[in-house]
Amino acid sequence: MRIKLSDHFDYKRLIRYATSAICMMVFTSIYGMVDGFFVSNYCGKTPFAALNIIYPVIMVISTVGFMLGTGGSAVVARTLGEGRKDDAQHYFSMFVYADIVLGVTLTAAAQLLLPEISSMLGAEGEIFDYTIIYARTVLLSTPALTLQFMFQTFFNTAEKPKLGFYVTVLSGVANMILDYVYVGMLGMGIRGAALATVASEYIGGVIPLIYFALPNDSLLGLIKPSEVKFEARIFFHACWNGISEFFGNISAAVISIMYNMQLLRYSGEDGVSAFGVVMYVYLLFGAIQIGYSMATSPIVSFHYGARNMKEVHNVLKRSLIIIAVASVAMFAAAELMSGVIARIFVSYDQSLYELTHWAFRVTSVSYLFFGFGVYGSSFFTALGNGTISAIIEVSRLFIFQVLFLYTLPEFFGAAGIFYAFMLAESSGIIISGIFLVAMRKKYGY
Repeated sequence: MRIKLSDHFDYKRLIRYATSAICMMVFTSIYGMVDGFFVSNYCGKTPFAALNIIYPVIMVISTVGFMLGTGGSAVVARTLGEGRKDDAQHYFSMFVYADIVLGVTLTAAAQLLLPEISSMLGAEGEIFDYTIIYARTVLLSTPALTLQFMFQTFFNTAEKPKLGFYVTVLSGVANMILDYVYVGMLGMGIRGAALATVASEYIGGVIPLIYFALPNDSLLGLIKPSEVKFEARIFFHACWNGISEFFGNISAAVISIMYNMQLLRYSGEDGVSAFGVVMYVYLLFGAIQIGYSMATSPIVSFHYGARNMKEVHNVLKRSLIIIAVASVAMFAAAELMSGVIARIFVSYDQSLYELTHWAFRVTSVSYLFFGFGVYGSSFFTALGNGTISAIIEVSRLFIFQVLFLYTLPEFFGAAGIFYAFMLAESSGIIISGIFLVAMRKKYGY
């Protein structure tokens, strides 16, 4: 039976509704890991370090999709909850067309400034050459990537989470197969990995665009561009509401750059490569929490729009319990699998393997806590409070990261960089808890 946003959600229904979104986000992370696997094992640690150095730039551009997806879906779901379906369709269309324009504009700017950006990130010599090769190619598909990230959220709002999952699987499988062909069989190196990514991102971005442009049985559909009126108030409200995801992803990208620069300073390209592997797994486990938060956010928005605060409270309470159980499971899995994962990526270099294995053991502690920060930010976005949502994200992903990143290495050397990551991520549960308690009376949950 199809689950609707207007339903009452018990544990089983919440997990069922969120499963497709979780799988979608996990699969997205996995095929990103595949790029790293092929580059590391077939091209070597220098191209792998280059990929990790330039990757945050791609994520900066993709933040447009996250911002309009999360902020826009909250607006659209709340509008649907108020019974204004025509307005919801109009807002949805406006957000999609705005995403296309912003994605193309930011991509063009990145292409023009790429050499300067690479130098600023600390890329020199061979690493600089590899960053240019990889980024020039991957930037060809970043407008499609922003659409892909935006539609990942809107599929849940449209009550079509499974369709979103299927598109992501198709995109991911294409990337994996093409990585094997271009890098493994044809020996095209880091450029081949980039071409595989380009193809997969167009699949992930264009197929949903076609689906929503054609007649469909979901809650949402695209209106012709000529019939869409740009409503600045609604657009900027959605941007502000999604500002936490924007700042969160910007902060994560900037912090990744800072980590890479500190690692280059304290432990060279081995440190960058080890941190890159840690981040792949972090993104994989983080995808579980992000996918769950992304799936349940439209539910909260819908019932908040319908003024059904009893259901909002129900979803919040059950979600916190689900996240707690998942967090413990992820910590245990990370501790048990750390050696295996490190060997998959860097078995060709014993010293790099040992550093990566140790880094996993240290950073896995953060898995016990960071899910609460992710959900807390998403919950306030769903309620339309982008300010609190942004404070949670920026504190967790930037302020505490910078504080620990530039103090702990002075005492612990390169090890302090990994301690910083673990401690900063663990701060999310404290910040989210403070706001959830402080805002309870205001929102009635």
